[in-house]
Amino acid sequence: LTGKSNHDYINNLTDGFIINELLASLEKLVVKLRQKKQQATNQRKKSERQLQQLRSLERRSSSGLNSIDRKIESEKEDVTDVSDVLNQKTSQLESIERLIVSANERLISEKESLTNYEQELEFAKNPEEEQNAKFRISTITDHIQELESEVKIREKMAKKITDEVAQISDVKSKISTKIQKQAKSKPSLKETMSTSRKAAQKLAKDLEKKTRAEESAAKALEKASSTLQAIMTKKRKLSKLKAAK
Repeated sequence: LTGKSNHDYINNLTDGFIINELLASLEKLVVKLRQKKQQATNQRKKSERQLQQLRSLERRSSSGLNSIDRKIESEKEDVTDVSDVLNQKTSQLESIERLIVSANERLISEKESLTNYEQELEFAKNPEEEQNAKFRISTITDHIQELESEVKIREKMAKKITDEVAQISDVKSKISTKIQKQAKSKPSLKETMSTSRKAAQKLAKDLEKKTRAEESAAKALEKASSTLQAIMTKKRKLSKLKAAK
């Protein structure tokens, strides 16, 4: 009993029995429609909460992916910087090692020369040869000491740089390991983001249906309530008329 024709019908009602029957029927209908509307509202709210959760999960996954990408990019730059330093130190170490090898070769040569001049001194035939051999021995001895000092200094430098190379290599290895770990976490986040996005799209369509169902239930309840009020008003008028007679 809704709409204009129904209101006309209600206005023409005079039978109290029929009015009571209509009231009873409508009261049950209103109760039923209220329950239906409440159920539709609860379902709509539940879907809204689920949709918010899915979209929040999608945002967190997307944010996590962006954060990982930024970290990986930053750490790749760090690896490049560390690699540059490592290459410089490695080149420096190789250069020092070459100098050490060269100094040791000269040292061996000088010691051989020293042995030869010591033999010349031992078998010198005259003071001039003896003097010449002593001068050579003194000069070579000084040079040997210089070379030995040079080797010690360079070996100390090589040891220091070797330690630095080991430390830098360790830093580079740790950064590379971090990049690998972060890269491994990306597929899981991508899958979560994709799954939550698809689920949110599906739920959004379902939410539209539930919202329309709620609106439909609300309209039906409004019409039934309006009709109920109209019949109750009609009943009161008839009661007044009967009392007046």
